[in-house]
Amino acid sequence: MRKEVKDTIIVELGQKLKEYAHFYLVDVTGLNAQQTSDLRRKCFKNEIKMVVVKNKLLHKAFEASDIDFEPLYETLKGNTAMLFTNVANVPAKLLKEYKKEGIPALKAAYAEEGIYVGADKLEELASIKSKNELLGEIVTLLQSPTKNVISALQSSAGTIHGVLKTLGERPE
Repeated sequence: MRKEVKDTIIVELGQKLKEYAHFYLVDVTGLNAQQTSDLRRKCFKNEIKMVVVKNKLLHKAFEASDIDFEPLYETLKGNTAMLFTNVANVPAKLLKEYKKEGIPALKAAYAEEGIYVGADKLEELASIKSKNELLGEIVTLLQSPTKNVISALQSSAGTIHGVLKTLGERPE
């Protein structure tokens, strides 16, 4: 491979590192063409960008980045695929489907500005809440007091006396 091509690949990887908030490094050794195609299809459905990379070029892209990816350097061995995403837990949930077979196996991940090294971190990564999940929980918590007031109003046929009585009987 010519130096110009390598430089272009390093720049493109650097752009992807800036474009996507999270990425996973996955060992795809042992996947045949059909399995790789299936994995790519599932990634596409889940809005994950899968790219098979050369470890040396990825190492150079990491070095050129503003973020310190040094803990990931030791994982750059064998066949490596990168799963780029904007939702931190989606690739982990996808990889959990393959956990029984062990292929593809998680090498490391950069999610929510943290570095996770090792396949044992898969459960931890899968349990990270996405932005939409957190917003849903916040909305539910904010609606809870409103529901209590509405329920108090409806329980005593809307009379002031009934509302005051219901609210007065509730424990603090």
